[in-house]
Amino acid sequence: MQRRELPAGWDRNLPVFPADAKGIAGRDASGQALNVLAQNIPWFLGGSADLGPSNKTTLTYEGAGDFEADNPAGKNLHFGIREHAMAAIVNGLSLSKLRAFGATFFIFSDYARPAIRLSALMELPTIFIFTHDAMGDGEDGPTHQPVEHLASLRAIPGLVTLRPGDANEVIEAYRYIMQLRHEPAVLVLSRQPLPTLDRQKYAPASGVARGAYVLGDAAGGNPEVILIASGSEVSLAVEAHEQLVAEGIRSRVVSMPSWDIFEQQTQEYQDSVLPPQVTARVAVEQASTFGWERYVGRSGRMIGMHTFGASAPLKELQRKFGFEPDQVAAAAKAQLGRT
Repeated sequence: MQRRELPAGWDRNLPVFPADAKGIAGRDASGQALNVLAQNIPWFLGGSADLGPSNKTTLTYEGAGDFEADNPAGKNLHFGIREHAMAAIVNGLSLSKLRAFGATFFIFSDYARPAIRLSALMELPTIFIFTHDAMGDGEDGPTHQPVEHLASLRAIPGLVTLRPGDANEVIEAYRYIMQLRHEPAVLVLSRQPLPTLDRQKYAPASGVARGAYVLGDAAGGNPEVILIASGSEVSLAVEAHEQLVAEGIRSRVVSMPSWDIFEQQTQEYQDSVLPPQVTARVAVEQASTFGWERYVGRSGRMIGMHTFGASAPLKELQRKFGFEPDQVAAAAKAQLGRT
């Protein structure tokens, strides 16, 4: 523990999710992972700022217990409605060489940001879990729909930000995060179910460990157009990719859960995922488009948020802001001059 190492078998029994069109929410897959890790790692503990039931961070296995004055072995921390204090406490626990996590809605990362920045300055392997990551809140409206937050956290030096695209990517994100020793990590998760991709058809979720990976290609590779997405938009990009391939367009879909990790890879690997000669590119993310130019270029198309969100059912919001397969496919064709 003092060397920030992990016990033998720390990742045993982590779930593997079968392909499922209905899928599972990122927060639910995370909850399953947390309950496994807390049993395998004696010094792993944490909780949420008020929102444990919504974040799915409550450790429910027998004997988990609550951390209290008369129960120092308890694994569940009740921070209260105070996100900044929670993040600061997580930093303090990490300084003591415990592996601690704190969680809340992604929109409330604003309150925790100063302590998150300090964790990066101090090079602490803290874990921040943020759910309700985009417009999945629907009727809660723009006050609860984060727009600029991904860009803001990606800009913090030394902070690893991950937004996984399905349940198996969530598990692989934890597998990566738990092995960090000097970098804090932010895990950004969906409230709504995301389709669990068929990994017999698409690339293994282990590609998360490289930040971005080729999820699907047209036969023979050699793509004409590349679709890049993170989180809940990965399955959307996959649908658009399948449409394009059916129309004879050589499409590639890239899952990019982490800019930070991808930038650490060799130039050779980065170019294998995003070949420089393929300039027809579309990025899809339910967040500010700020920064995506580095991956799609000045001539690429970014389907993202240019305003705050709105209060409406999720499907209505997706239609209003362009997050539908047909619209992504149309953007790809426009990149190829095939409108």
